[in-house]
Amino acid sequence: MDKRTTGIIAYITWIGLLIAVIAGDKDGAKFHINQALVINLFALLGMIIPCIGWIWDIFMLVCWVMGLIAAINEEEKPVPVIGGIQLIK
Repeated sequence: MDKRTTGIIAYITWIGLLIAVIAGDKDGAKFHINQALVINLFALLGMIIPCIGWIWDIFMLVCWVMGLIAAINEEEKPVPVIGGIQLIK
């Protein structure tokens, strides 16, 4: 898979993230793989926090859409608040 396809697939569920890591262009789409991983992990955090978790999940949905659009346009724009976190070096 090329860089664009790998970036898009990384945002589609946990399975898509695993496929992007295993079969995709890891070097070219490393930014989007990292962003998708951070968004998914922080979305899980929203399920743990009871009262404000749904507000956080809405914010994570907005971040997910922003990341997906950036992957479609082949841009490396970090999402707000959590975009600077790097789990994959």
